[in-house]
Amino acid sequence: MADEQATALVAALTARGETVAAAESLTAGLVCATLAQVPGASAALRGGLVVYATELKASLAGVDTALLADHGAVHPEVARQLAAGARERCGATWGLGLTGVAGPAAQGGVAPGTVHVGLAGPGTRTVRTLALSGDRDMIRTESVRAAFALLGEHLA
Repeated sequence: MADEQATALVAALTARGETVAAAESLTAGLVCATLAQVPGASAALRGGLVVYATELKASLAGVDTALLADHGAVHPEVARQLAAGARERCGATWGLGLTGVAGPAAQGGVAPGTVHVGLAGPGTRTVRTLALSGDRDMIRTESVRAAFALLGEHLA
């Protein structure tokens, strides 16, 4: 059964004639998979990029290589650029970008549960930073929920 947040987003996007795409690191496609469970999702979901490896953030999503070299893959500006890259490369109205550490260990000195969610859309480029707790599955699930909430706020 489709997630209630995903169902509401697909309905809102469809009603507005708008679309969404995602560039996902720690969630590895979970945003798109959750949206795709909703009947009629094809009217709103353009596609996504799974950019789990750092170099793919640059080559597929267009994240600045200097940013990645200087700050690593888990950084607010990386999430912002992932969102913009997803939007541009998939031809969507809205782009979501997610990067973070699902754990159990720290990554590049960044604590597990640190997640950055970016959103790019008409007149919008924003990022939300989260400090989540729980195991890998919980952190990944909460990251998807946070991405859906951020997009939902901008559609309201």
